[in-house]
Amino acid sequence: MRQLENPASSLSPSTASGFADSLQFLKAFLREPNAIASIVPSSKRLIGRAVDNARLSEAKCVVELGPGTGGSTRVLLSRMPPKARLLTIEMNSDCHEHLRRNVIDARLQSECTSAENLVELIAAHRLPAPDAIISGIPFSTMPVEVGDRIAAAIAASLAPGGRFVAYQWTPRVADRTIPYLGEPKREWELFNIPPMRVFTWVKPAA
Repeated sequence: MRQLENPASSLSPSTASGFADSLQFLKAFLREPNAIASIVPSSKRLIGRAVDNARLSEAKCVVELGPGTGGSTRVLLSRMPPKARLLTIEMNSDCHEHLRRNVIDARLQSECTSAENLVELIAAHRLPAPDAIISGIPFSTMPVEVGDRIAAAIAASLAPGGRFVAYQWTPRVADRTIPYLGEPKREWELFNIPPMRVFTWVKPAA
């Protein structure tokens, strides 16, 4: 009997990794829809806009909150300087393990925990203050007090002149972050499912 072919076996490595990422992302969404908040990973257009706004080409240290299965993480690594360092923080253990196994880069360190622990994690990994923090975590589905603690940790961690970029369906992240970093630049990225708002803050240099 002819063995059935693995659907990903005839794909290019980049397409196969994207297929595996999307499948794992869907599984994670079905298990924890409130924590994942989307049925498919973010589009390349959305991540590209976030990366451009974060000015990763100038960064020495980058933090990604909610990397999911790692598709966005690969883009960040491809746009970062060779000597820059990246810390990812993902609460979903299945997504974290998928990223850890499939995204291999000496610049990358990954943690499975809440973004509330950002300040402590930066210290534990002996990282400098991040020049950029990019977030896809769903502020709209988390308790207000949790979102407030995460926003406070982001503001405390960023280097002077550093950038915080968040992509969200709702403006809830702005409600939590404005008290700490002021008004953001607001944009829409329509080429995503669903369309996303993109918020960009720049921490005052002084």
